[in-house]
Amino acid sequence: MEFKKLEIEPESNWIKRAIKTPHIRKTLVYILIGAVAGFGYFYLTEGQHMDELSGRLVLKSMLIGGFFGFFITNSPCARGRC
Repeated sequence: MEFKKLEIEPESNWIKRAIKTPHIRKTLVYILIGAVAGFGYFYLTEGQHMDELSGRLVLKSMLIGGFFGFFITNSPCARGRC
């Protein structure tokens, strides 16, 4: 009888493994693009100077843009379940 030696390697942290998946990377990129687009839309439509911007309004616009980026990659139609 011949037996193979079982080699067990320690697994990395689950967060590191999750970030390495292509879907999570795509989602993070789209969230970042959406947040930047939300800031750009807010800046261009409000017509304010950078020193007059309210932090709460900028954050709100960035969160809405980030949500749109998240929705684009995780909606049922984006995942082929329409």
